[in-house]
Amino acid sequence: MGTLSDRVALITGDTASDLATASDGKFGPAPLDVLDHWDEVRGWAAENTEVLAEHARPFDEAQLGAPVPLPRQVFAIGLNYRDHAAEADMATPESDPLVFTKFPTSVAGPYASVELPSANVDFEAELVVVIGARAHRVSRADGWQYVAGLTVGQDISERVVQFRGPTPQFNLGKSYPGFSPIGPVLVTPDEFADRDDVELGCSLAGQRMQQGHTRNLIFTIPALIESISAIVPLLPGDLIFTGTPAGIGWARDPKVLLRPGQELRTYAEGIGEIRTTFTASDNN
Repeated sequence: MGTLSDRVALITGDTASDLATASDGKFGPAPLDVLDHWDEVRGWAAENTEVLAEHARPFDEAQLGAPVPLPRQVFAIGLNYRDHAAEADMATPESDPLVFTKFPTSVAGPYASVELPSANVDFEAELVVVIGARAHRVSRADGWQYVAGLTVGQDISERVVQFRGPTPQFNLGKSYPGFSPIGPVLVTPDEFADRDDVELGCSLAGQRMQQGHTRNLIFTIPALIESISAIVPLLPGDLIFTGTPAGIGWARDPKVLLRPGQELRTYAEGIGEIRTTFTASDNN
């Protein structure tokens, strides 16, 4: 699933079918409306492959928007890879995940241009979960049943704002406009060879920065859904940024931080690649 001109499209290879048109209005064009009826949409799509094929058209991938442009809630997980916790010189969470939020207005599409508010902005390649059904007090064993699909994401972070005291400001430091680019599409869990072992990473200005596998997550996707939903009901379209592997710029010596004119390419196996470019702020 992807979005073209803010409308949901079901994507197969290099063609896309507008869902609202193909279903003759049975489903609306808005991503949250579609995700509110995700099981019904998937059932209809499975039974109407010929109809979808008739409506399939080539598309320009540069026109893809965020699979969920304005989710209701965005959660993110800190220190969810041991190698990242080690490079950050921080203790590894063992009993519960370190959960914070990113504000929905930070979400951007897969080919976004993002303004840098300072010279202290870092990158974090992440696999992102998109919720497909209301989940409250869900068990770990049932976690995957509530996942609509997976997509690629970046948890872009202004590190000085993030860590300024007296207590850290994770939510604000990671929520500037464009600091949560996702895409290019949402891929359902059944389409992966192993949904629990997805390779991901990123490169900056052509240099590989991060590479990891989700088999190394400390808290797996079902464990995250169990933990968060024990307190907060998860809603269709909600995002969970699952954490980043080692290689962030802030932990390097010397630091490698984002600069105007650079391109950050972030990928996940079986999903694709997002490309984020950066511009200077008038305030800098």
